[in-house]
Amino acid sequence: MPERDVYVAIDQGGHATRAVAYDPSGQRLASAFAGVEALTGLASLVPAGRWLAAGLGVQRSTVACWDRETGAVLAPAISWQDRRHAAWLGQLARSGSRVHALTGLPLSPHYGASKIRWCLDHVVAVRSAADEGRLCAGPLASLLLHRLLDERPVVCDEANASRTQLWSPAVRAWSPELLGMFGIPPEVLPTLAPTEAPFGSMRVDGEAVPLVVCTGDQSAVPFAAGTLDSGSAYVNLGTGAFALRPVAHAMMVPPLLTSVLRSNGTSVDFVLEGTVNGAGAALDWFEEREGLPAERLLSSLDGEQLTPAEAPFFLNGVSGVGSPFWVAGFESRYVGDGEAPERFRAVVESIVFLLRANLDELVRHTGRPRRIVVSGGLSRSGFLCRALAALAEAPIHRLEDPEATASGLAFLAAGQPATWKPAATEQIPPARDQTLVARYLRWLELMREAMPD
Repeated sequence: MPERDVYVAIDQGGHATRAVAYDPSGQRLASAFAGVEALTGLASLVPAGRWLAAGLGVQRSTVACWDRETGAVLAPAISWQDRRHAAWLGQLARSGSRVHALTGLPLSPHYGASKIRWCLDHVVAVRSAADEGRLCAGPLASLLLHRLLDERPVVCDEANASRTQLWSPAVRAWSPELLGMFGIPPEVLPTLAPTEAPFGSMRVDGEAVPLVVCTGDQSAVPFAAGTLDSGSAYVNLGTGAFALRPVAHAMMVPPLLTSVLRSNGTSVDFVLEGTVNGAGAALDWFEEREGLPAERLLSSLDGEQLTPAEAPFFLNGVSGVGSPFWVAGFESRYVGDGEAPERFRAVVESIVFLLRANLDELVRHTGRPRRIVVSGGLSRSGFLCRALAALAEAPIHRLEDPEATASGLAFLAAGQPATWKPAATEQIPPARDQTLVARYLRWLELMREAMPD
């Protein structure tokens, strides 16, 4: 059997590690799920494979602390959803505008700086390692690179660095001003690298495979649709939902975020980003409280054609309200009465309404997109996609590949070849729904009224 050229993408999410193999045309060959050890199983699924390169995508705001000499983990990783140091962060509230000007991020406990500060303040092993010069603290991606690669690098890519609230897009470096503001010693941070770099070699069934891309999970998603398109908006619907629009340079425009998609030694692909914390997490929230299967209820919405004018609204603060409102401790609640199915619909509508609010902000600064490329688990909902198309007044191009992060990673690892076939899309045209528009405008009023002074 002749050898097959293979690229492997590793997507480290909150619930599992996914490893997916692709050929040079972008065809998926095999996949494995579980821990990083799943790479061994992946190799056995691609017989006679010649492993050309690998890419790694990781949740951007999850933070880890480890011993840079031994690789030992010093504390459990802190998820992007965790807001444990919000009270401490409040003392920096007057510096919020300066933080956004330097980083493109609002002052928020979701990002890495306050999480690292919490570990230094509350974890004895972390404090001791810092005192002894052994501590490395940074994005989870840095720990995975250290543990996964033969060279044991202590390095952080710029996409994940941009979510620490310690990295400056203007100079592509850790900011001494921000390090001082958060009280974080510069020596505990990993060395910086572009997202496209020779990070080192990982082992797949004993074979050394160069890892040439490391980036954020959301940063890789747009590339599942092929080469980045400045005329498109990109929306990924998972535990959270993220709306991205490519821009020519870093733009610091509150209440949106500035994010890195891809970088090399000479250039950076930036996006403006809106963040919805409670997407899939909001459906989980509903299921836990109501004891009803969210997945079945979501499927049942696909058959609904009319938007009811009289139905409850859901003010969605699950995991804190992200952009454009930015209220970390917002209490989720319903406005109006309804049975459980109506309340569920209100929860789903709230996801679409938050996305519309963010897309409006993106349009203000980048113009109206000609299409919205949608991906992620919740994009399987026809109801949600139709509602988004109607509210955004733009066609939805829904990626059919459920592994958008992995597909984008493999495309980047392959060097974005012209021969690569991007993921197929299903087009959902916008349809007028004046009742839905009226409900959105009323929901927006309710959200603004509910904001703290």
